[in-house]
Amino acid sequence: MTEGIGGSRRLVLRGGTVVDATGERRVDVAIAGGRVVEVAPDIASPGPQRKASAGGASGDDAAVLDCSGCIVCPGLVDLHTHLREPGDEDAETVASGARAAALGGYTAVVAMPNTNPPLDTAEAVSRVLELGRDAACDVAVAGAITQGRAGERLAPMAEMAALGVRIFTDDGNGVQDAGVMRRALEYARDLGVVVAQHCEEAALARGGHMHEGGWSSRLGIPGVPAEAEELMVARDLALVRLTGARMHFLHLSTAGSVALVRAAREEGLPVTAEATPHHLVLTDARVVSFDPVFKVNPPLRSAADVAAVRRAVADGTIDAIATDHAPHAPQRKDVPFDEAAPGMTGLETALALAWTELVTPEKTPEKTQAGRLQAAVPAATILGALSWRPAQIAGLAPEHGGPIAEGAAANLCVFDPTEEWTVDAAVTASRSRNNPYAGMRLRGRVRHTVRRGEPVVIGGELLR
Repeated sequence: MTEGIGGSRRLVLRGGTVVDATGERRVDVAIAGGRVVEVAPDIASPGPQRKASAGGASGDDAAVLDCSGCIVCPGLVDLHTHLREPGDEDAETVASGARAAALGGYTAVVAMPNTNPPLDTAEAVSRVLELGRDAACDVAVAGAITQGRAGERLAPMAEMAALGVRIFTDDGNGVQDAGVMRRALEYARDLGVVVAQHCEEAALARGGHMHEGGWSSRLGIPGVPAEAEELMVARDLALVRLTGARMHFLHLSTAGSVALVRAAREEGLPVTAEATPHHLVLTDARVVSFDPVFKVNPPLRSAADVAAVRRAVADGTIDAIATDHAPHAPQRKDVPFDEAAPGMTGLETALALAWTELVTPEKTPEKTQAGRLQAAVPAATILGALSWRPAQIAGLAPEHGGPIAEGAAANLCVFDPTEEWTVDAAVTASRSRNNPYAGMRLRGRVRHTVRRGEPVVIGGELLR
């Protein structure tokens, strides 16, 4: 933390445009004691003023963060982050993942439970919550649905819920037994928590390494059909209808899945859904390189699937853009494609990718031929999918994602929508380098991140 900034000191975010769930306005934001204390045009800073910088600042009464030309929005919230601790600290830790998140504008992330050992007990959850107390962003925890994520016996959901766990998932595995999932939904309904499903019918997906389609046939790589995802979405929608419980669908990737969720929403079922940046940006054609960085689960899909998922984000069928940040040590990725672990990093690039590809898309021959071109998505829709809507799903609102107003928690992201930059996989706070966007030119970059009233990123540089 920069000395004298945050805490009880007054901090003014000057010159930006605030965008939140209530709309857009050109105002300054003043912060003190970890809360927003004033939102108004041209806020005056009492006493000696100083500009905050990554190198520190001097003065006694107020600091100013330059937000000119920037969007000031509620801090981003990631519903789907793999922090790997405990068990795979060579790939990521809670501390390193949180630093990557802060650089990406996130003030809160939800840590997935497929660690080693898994987060399937109150003791395991407590350990990760403790690791997150001094992290660069708030770290919430998703508990496992079943013991050992084996899909057989329910984990002690009530004990984990008592610690504040609001999402339960066996992510990495879909719960295959419909009876087990029904019981999980019934318990979750009574506890007031959400079950999140990794939608994959294991028998259909077994042995596949990429999307089953034209490219898998050309490349001779066994594929995973879209139906492996869609069958489980359909089954679990029936279970939601039966139990009345809330369900969240993780990383949906196919046109069929999107259509099922859209129909369920129209029916009034209590379901939400997320999509990842890579399922909005990349297609299965990338696998032509046989580069394991493009291996992910669910796999990169066809151009038609990408277009359908994009439309679902635009019309609100997909509630949230979640990174599924899945770091891996080199020994897990620097192997033949069929032997590589699935997963990609994504915390530091998610907002810029969504901005470049959805808010400010350019007409290029490559996009037109891929069938991906579409009208620009409103900025507030994208920011909502990255901030206030996931915050609500995760039970983190209004401390995260809430409107920027007097008395609100000062968890904020300041984003420059015009800065252009090239992704360098070697320049990252993450411990891993499995970034599929290396070399991609992006428009828009996080300038500052403020967590609980304290800047943790200033001018694109970490302070901790």
